[in-house]
Amino acid sequence: MGYIIALISGALMSIQGVFNTGVTKNTSMWVCNCFVQFTALLAGLVMWFFADRSSFMGITKVSPKYMLLGGIIGTAITYTVVKSMASLGPAKSVMVIVVSQVVVAYVIELLGIFGVEKADFEMKKVIGVLLAIGGIILFKWE
Repeated sequence: MGYIIALISGALMSIQGVFNTGVTKNTSMWVCNCFVQFTALLAGLVMWFFADRSSFMGITKVSPKYMLLGGIIGTAITYTVVKSMASLGPAKSVMVIVVSQVVVAYVIELLGIFGVEKADFEMKKVIGVLLAIGGIILFKWE
């Protein structure tokens, strides 16, 4: 179960990165930070006050609107990271999370989803992922 949760966590982290990048295109880094990280609202407002001062109304220009889901995905990421680390331990959990992030990010690029520029398929990247999966198996092997 810990591996499934870690895979979900890695996938959500990759998607969140894409969404947050999309939000940032229409606002600013600090406006985005305030919106998607509610728990960091005070820190984001302080940084906004001292470093940015761009209009918060830029958030209304974000398109497509699903790019605004980064904060909700962040909640799921926190949950899945904590659960996977509790089940697998930090090292195994992070290895699975990272491989999941790479796979999901590569699929996003290959398919050109979420507005990302489409990338060409490269066998060396597939081999790299397979080697990383092999590393997880080797690390787990007792």
